[in-house]
Amino acid sequence: MTHRPRPEPGVDVIDTPRYIVRIVASFPIPGPNSASFIRCGAEDVDEVIDGVEAVFAERNLPYNWILDPDTQPSDLEERLQTRGIVADPMDSEAAVMILPADAELQAPALKGLVIEDSLHDLESFTAAERVAAEAFAGLPFGEPMPMDGTRDQRFLDARAYHNRKGILATVDGEPAGSASVTLFPPHGAIINAGAVRPRFRGLGVYRAMVAARLGMAREAGAAGLVVWGGHMSAPILAGLGFEKVSWRRFCVKG
Repeated sequence: MTHRPRPEPGVDVIDTPRYIVRIVASFPIPGPNSASFIRCGAEDVDEVIDGVEAVFAERNLPYNWILDPDTQPSDLEERLQTRGIVADPMDSEAAVMILPADAELQAPALKGLVIEDSLHDLESFTAAERVAAEAFAGLPFGEPMPMDGTRDQRFLDARAYHNRKGILATVDGEPAGSASVTLFPPHGAIINAGAVRPRFRGLGVYRAMVAARLGMAREAGAAGLVVWGGHMSAPILAGLGFEKVSWRRFCVKG
């Protein structure tokens, strides 16, 4: 709940007493690019907004604002609205959820399911990104993606970050799901980007990827898993034993 964004390969962080900006130039969508940990006085809100917008305008990157229970001022969301920055229509809130490393979570016995390393080579990394594009954006698997041109750099950056692990789940050799985990032992392991292609949903692929990442957290000596569960994933995660401990809200330029 207090983990602050940190610099890593391909990720720049501007950490100030009033906000933190995370910049991922090779991943030009909101979310990876964000302003969070807003802690400022009411009289400083306009200056903070101007400063954050200038950072991303200079780089021509979309981004979002991430609000948490300790955001100051407490009415920041309303103040953002007056500047045309509104609740994200795609998913405006996530539950911050945790699962202890000693939780019992077994992968399902799904015939033909294999959990692979999506960072093993560029082909696996590409397949993982295409799974996510179909799952989250409805882009048919294999179709050209807007971010195809920056994939090579994302792949190199991901492999260079020793804390980052990637998953590609295949069923009978066909890409079915993808996910990632960032390890911060002995504290938590942050999981995100869990995606399953529509035709493979309901088979246990998502559960298998969570179980695999729980195993990685145990092996690394991390205390457990942490995830931001959106409106689709939070109920599934709760069913796997995750407990809600906080929340995050997301705002974007309307």
